[in-house]
Amino acid sequence: MGDRFTTQETVTAMTESRPSSLLGLDHDEIASLVEEAGEPSYRAQQIMDAVYRQRVESVDQISTLPQQFREQLAQRGISVGFPKVEKKFVSVDGTVRYLIAFADGQSVETVWMPEGDGGEAGDGTEAGESAETGAVGGRTHLSRATICVSSQVGCAVDCQFCLTALLGVKRNLSAGEIVGQVVAVLKDQKISPPQDRVNLVFMGMGEPFLNYDNFMKAVRLLVEGVGVAESRMTVSTAGIVSRIHDFGQEPVRPKLAISLNASNDALRTKLMPLNKKWNLAALMAAAREFPLRARERITFEYVLLRGVNDARANAVEVVELLRGLRAKLNLIALNPGPGIEFATPEEESVAAFQKTLREAGILAFVRRPRGRDIYAACGQLKRTVELPTSPAPPPDSVLPVLEG
Repeated sequence: MGDRFTTQETVTAMTESRPSSLLGLDHDEIASLVEEAGEPSYRAQQIMDAVYRQRVESVDQISTLPQQFREQLAQRGISVGFPKVEKKFVSVDGTVRYLIAFADGQSVETVWMPEGDGGEAGDGTEAGESAETGAVGGRTHLSRATICVSSQVGCAVDCQFCLTALLGVKRNLSAGEIVGQVVAVLKDQKISPPQDRVNLVFMGMGEPFLNYDNFMKAVRLLVEGVGVAESRMTVSTAGIVSRIHDFGQEPVRPKLAISLNASNDALRTKLMPLNKKWNLAALMAAAREFPLRARERITFEYVLLRGVNDARANAVEVVELLRGLRAKLNLIALNPGPGIEFATPEEESVAAFQKTLREAGILAFVRRPRGRDIYAACGQLKRTVELPTSPAPPPDSVLPVLEG
């Protein structure tokens, strides 16, 4: 079997020699278009504002541009590139799963969680403090609203408990397609950063660090263009160690989350085949070397599978892995789906696992499942359009979140 985890060239990136859409272009690239057209330089900022802040869907809607310039852009085949929301599923808990289609017929899923899922709790940022308040008090607060964003069509990492893995990987998303998901959801939800605070988690379909350059360009556009602070973004990687090192050197970057899911190499290799390339020793070394900002913590994600990785012995091993790290751990009870052979653990097992971690001084939280009934929860994204006739129980009745 070939190495699927080396570079983003392992799948086809959507790149073109000349831009055909404005979404995905940064200020300098738009300035080049403006200069080629013989227009004054301030037009570049007008286009940036129209595309990323006003979220126009067509060039003709950029009313700040002269009609002649708009016509010229259209004649050159340049469009905004605004994505099409093909389907929209709404959960009983208010979560919305969007099926977003692209021009080549491929599609990805993006999820809106109006109250978040508590994933930022304890990460040392303002977003984390807001999530902690919600975990304790259970109050609705817009500042916890979260968009879960995809980075690839499908995924190459092949985690055995994840529905997305069943799709395989089709291709990388361009920077414009990544940003496009966010602007489409913001427009539909009538949310406008930076006035409205919203969190972004790159935890949808795909492994962001296998599409690193496009992902990082999208991050910069989301900060500079859309107005989302980097401190309100989190990216999750399955453990692409070489890119963790690169990511730590970025001047503008989201917070880092690492998908752990096992307490020893034998178990992790079984659940996450990429552990053969980057084992726990390499992964934890990268985590310990990662340069953290003041108060920042690395987040580790651990999906609990009944009878597989949820025993007290596993919790004790996790304690040893994280000992001395400025880190927190999010526990996620498996979100089930067709084709997944594992089972969701009992509430008591989740609570006991968390208790063992906390007694050892590890900051551990239980992420609240959101959108289980519409296949929108963590690990459930597989472009499902046929929903079960008997929906899952309301998420708040599924798992407790232990305080303190």
